[in-house]
Formats: sequence, structure tokens, C-alpha cells
Amino acid sequence: MLGKTVAAVVVAAFIAVVPTTAAIAANSHTADEPSPSPTSTYVPGQHSAPSLDGSAVSSACIGDVPYIDYSVVLNDPDNVATGHTATLIMSGGGNTTSIPLGTLDSSNQLSGTVLWPGASVDSQGNADGWPGWALVDGVWVETTGNFAWTRGPITAVIQVNPELTVPLSYPPSTAACASPSGSHDPEPAALAATGSDFNPTPLLFAGGALVVLGGVAVVLVSRRAARRN
Repeated sequence: MLGKTVAAVVVAAFIAVVPTTAAIAANSHTADEPSPSPTSTYVPGQHSAPSLDGSAVSSACIGDVPYIDYSVVLNDPDNVATGHTATLIMSGGGNTTSIPLGTLDSSNQLSGTVLWPGASVDSQGNADGWPGWALVDGVWVETTGNFAWTRGPITAVIQVNPELTVPLSYPPSTAACASPSGSHDPEPAALAATGSDFNPTPLLFAGGALVVLGGVAVVLVSRRAARRN
């Protein structure tokens, strides 16, 4: 009888302890090692890569001067870009040149206009230099220097870190932008001065009047001759 009583007590104690132990284990797991949500896609240490999507450059001839217009847009949602200074790098025929564009503003954007490499203007903003041309002894001559290669096939890259390759070419050749010799059309040739104040216009009018009168006289004579006959 005593043995049955002891066994019953042990079983009752076990039943009481098991739920308590399970609850403690569950609480311990929740506190020390929270389970991530099964729908979470977050990966520690990963960020969206910055890009220059939406950036562009173009060329234009303004007042005889070739220019490059640029618009730089840095997309950096996680603020991980390592640079905020924009540069335009042009390459072609084994040559390379870098054109500083400036520092992006607080919204990570930058736009403006720069001279085409080899082009120049005077203090009044008038063109006085073109790529591939040089002024020698007062005469403009074509040369392979002064960034002449930029007038051919080139590759252009906007670099901020990241970087972006963009299409760019020298503006279409016009009389104004092609070269110094074609920057202005020649004036129409003026009539040579005779050295006198003689004006031939009255004589021209008088001559015309005589021709008209002569024609009228011929008609009248013809009619009279016809009546007599």
C-alpha cells in the first residue's frame, strides 16, 4: 500500500514539473535567440548600389563656340557612394582628357555647361579658338594638336564613383562652329568706287522713256501707212 502511494506522488510531481520546464525553455529561447520573421528579406551588410541613371551630356554650338551641356544625377538611397565630385572623361584614338564638372549639391545633382576641349573665348565671350586649329603668324592653320582627336569618334564617361558611359560627339559642323576660317560668311563684294559723284540713275530712266516713245512712234506710222493703202 505504501508503495502505491509513493508511486502516485512521483507521477503527480512529474506531471506538474513538465509544463513548467517547457515554459521555461520557451521563455529562454525567446529572450536569448529571437526567431526572425519568415517573410523578412533583410540581409545584414547589404545595400543598394549607387548609380548615375538619368545622367546625360550633349554638345551644342552657341555663338560660334562649341560647348558641352551636362546633367549629373547620383542615385544613392543608402548613402554608400564614396565620392560626390563629378568628372567627364573623354577618350579616343589613344588619347584621354578629364574635364572637372564640380561637386554634387545636397540633392546629389549637378548641371551646367563647359567649353569643348580645345575651344576658347575672349573676354567678351567671342570664339577665339577651335579644336584642331592653331593661329600661326596671324593665320589659322589646321593641326593635329589642340584636341583635334575630340572631333572624331570618342567615348565619354561621367565619373563620380560610380560611373556611367554616355554618348557624346562634336557638334555638327556649321559655318560658325567648324573652324576659324568658316566662322563668318564673307560679305557680298561691293561695287568698285569710281572717284566721282556721277549718278547714272537719271540716264537709265531717260533711256527707258526714249525706248517707249520710239515704240509708240513706230506703231503710229504703221497705222497711217495702212490707211493710205
